[in-house]
Amino acid sequence: MSEQSRGVAPRRLEEAQLLRELEAVHRTRHETLLHGSDDALATHTLRMKELEGEYLRRHPDRAPVAGRTRAGARAREDCK
Repeated sequence: MSEQSRGVAPRRLEEAQLLRELEAVHRTRHETLLHGSDDALATHTLRMKELEGEYLRRHPDRAPVAGRTRAGARAREDCK
């Protein structure tokens, strides 16, 4: 699969471009899963992994929001 068919290599994207690409790939994921061909889903998965991997490479020390951790999820459950 060529770079052109998958888009620009994530390492070459500026930060704002990377975030836009991530938003787009996440926005289209559900529709691709439900209605895309096997090839479309495989391509989408690869692109999503590449973009997410680049984000994580750039932001290894990102601070998770407390509610997005296991402890935070348990605390929500205890409040129900």
